[in-house]
Amino acid sequence: MASYCCDGVSVSNMASRLEINFIRLLSRCESIASEKRGETEWRLEKYVGALEEMLVALRKSLSKPTAEMLTEYTRKVDFLKGLLEAEKLSSPTEKALANQFLAPGRTPTIANERMPVSKTVHMQTKARCTGEMRDELLGTGVSGKGMSETDLRNRRGLPLDERQSAAELEAVLQHHHNLQEKLAEDMLHLARNLKNNTLAAQNIIKQDNQTLSQSMRQADMNFEKLKTESERLEQHTKKSVNWLLWLMLILVSFTFISMILFIRIFPRLR
Repeated sequence: MASYCCDGVSVSNMASRLEINFIRLLSRCESIASEKRGETEWRLEKYVGALEEMLVALRKSLSKPTAEMLTEYTRKVDFLKGLLEAEKLSSPTEKALANQFLAPGRTPTIANERMPVSKTVHMQTKARCTGEMRDELLGTGVSGKGMSETDLRNRRGLPLDERQSAAELEAVLQHHHNLQEKLAEDMLHLARNLKNNTLAAQNIIKQDNQTLSQSMRQADMNFEKLKTESERLEQHTKKSVNWLLWLMLILVSFTFISMILFIRIFPRLR
């Protein structure tokens, strides 16, 4: 490693080459894990050990991948390790329980994968464990002849196990497809309800706006009528005040003239 650390370009090339080799080996391990393993099982364990060493080297590299990529790589390596540990268990129930806690990768390892291989391996392993549990349950309740036929089938029938695994995988995929369809129907139903509630609320708001507009127009009409009546009352009040003023002037004038005449007619006594 020190011979490649003379300049920045060599370090970058070394790190990128290490990551490419890691991705190739990871893709190979996932491909082996997706197949029915026999003699190649020891190679998968060795390959996973090499993946762990390369992952440690990637973390220590100067031009290491992003934190998200390192997390995804670690997730996939841990999944392969857990898969190997689960296969070493003796009971199908323990295998099924161990597989429940496995977390496959979230992104494809190579570009031409439509679906992450680790997810496919996870579903195949679940289907295989389910089939083994079913065979174990059926084997406990049948006769010795049935047991011998089952043992013979297990010894001869690798194609049968593959067909069972394929059938279980198809059942799992169909179950997920049904769940997705049910979820889509529920979302569509919720969307329709939301649309209906929105339209109902819109109609209520429109009616309230119409009622408010009518009330405002009625208030404006009442205000105009009140204004007109106020002007008429003011004019009437002004007219009444004018007549009273003229009446008082006439009364004062009459009183004044009467006093003058009274003085003239009855002169002051001496």
